[in-house]
Amino acid sequence: MIRVGVLGLAHVHAAGYIDVLMALDDVEFVGASEPDGLLRSRWADESGLPAFEAHGSLISAGIDAAIICTATNEHRPVVEQLAAAGIPVLCEKPLATTLEDAHAIVRACEAADVLLMTAFPMRFSPPLIEGAAWVEEARIGSVLAFTGTNNGCIPTDHAAWFADPVAAGGGAVMDHTVHLVDIMRWWLRSEPTEIFAETNQVMHPDADVETGGILTVIFANGVIATVDCSWSRPKGYPTWGGLTIEAVGSEGVFAVDAFAERLEMWSRGTTSWVDWGSDPNLAMIEHFIGAVRGEYPLAVTGVDGLHATEAALAAYRSVETGQPVRFDSLVPGDPTR
Repeated sequence: MIRVGVLGLAHVHAAGYIDVLMALDDVEFVGASEPDGLLRSRWADESGLPAFEAHGSLISAGIDAAIICTATNEHRPVVEQLAAAGIPVLCEKPLATTLEDAHAIVRACEAADVLLMTAFPMRFSPPLIEGAAWVEEARIGSVLAFTGTNNGCIPTDHAAWFADPVAAGGGAVMDHTVHLVDIMRWWLRSEPTEIFAETNQVMHPDADVETGGILTVIFANGVIATVDCSWSRPKGYPTWGGLTIEAVGSEGVFAVDAFAERLEMWSRGTTSWVDWGSDPNLAMIEHFIGAVRGEYPLAVTGVDGLHATEAALAAYRSVETGQPVRFDSLVPGDPTR
């Protein structure tokens, strides 16, 4: 039995991850820690599950693995605390709000010989796994270009800090770019080397961060990609987001909708999506638990989170300068640069 704790309740996925942990036969959910008293007490009252004020108290309760769901700018100290205790970590994305903190997170776990996985559930989406296989098999010849979208509602109704430039490190670019860049890196086995980005606040002019963004990304192998990372869905949209990729090859084209396994239901003037297919969050957490048990190596690591964070931060530099930004991507598996 693997004893797992969730450190932080600020992230919109925290409750869903806890539901998954509670449903797994080989996992004991020890509890969640949250310094914010209002957030902690509300969750404890609604769930009836153990809630700890300090992250250290949850660690001291005896956990074998941890999932971090704090605000992004709080990831580093929590990961370092867990690494010092020798506890494997599944950390929400993006890995950090600065490249310095992302490096420190990876180095802390490397030095302590602790597993570090970035929460990229789309790596465990069957449609995207099939897409990876099609690229590997050259079903459309050599890949020439990608068009990717990761759209959704502005997440402030769920967690206001997502639109806080300090806590989140940015807005839609930081929130959504990392998913698509990670998928493209995975499919291509190539790193991004240049990014040009444009952003706006057209749909949410009162926000303190960008809410719309279009990126052009060039990979080391010459593939060109566009990324729409916007919070462009209106309030009341039936889901938090969606993700699509179209791959253009020398001999064909294919398109993937990662959230197509759903029913659309209309009731009393509202629309909702009812998922009937696979659950990438479940598959991701099951994979993490298996890796903690030593059954196999991690399929997605902290270094993957570091690469994706580097790309998002390069996009912000492009917005600031109005120019494409070239950057030397990190050598896979070597976070020491």
